[in-house]
Amino acid sequence: MVDWQLVGISFLAVFLAELGDKSQLAAMALSGRSRSTWGIFLGTAGALVLASFLGVIAGEGMAQILPVKYLKAMAAIGFALLAFGLLKPQRDE
Repeated sequence: MVDWQLVGISFLAVFLAELGDKSQLAAMALSGRSRSTWGIFLGTAGALVLASFLGVIAGEGMAQILPVKYLKAMAAIGFALLAFGLLKPQRDE
């Protein structure tokens, strides 16, 4: 049986995370150079589905090895490191 609340939460979380993401910017750049809008849509949607599938499989495998609270902590630390990396001033070269 499908947990529709979990489907909705997953959809919303990924949708909001992907808005303005570099994958969306890449899709915009590709569609600007091509007349095949459906080709770009199908290619980028397929890539997102595959990447999400791999993430789910990896998360399921990791949950077999580590407790969920450790996985959440690792994800939080990873996101914090990414945030600090984005906020860090860049040197002009």
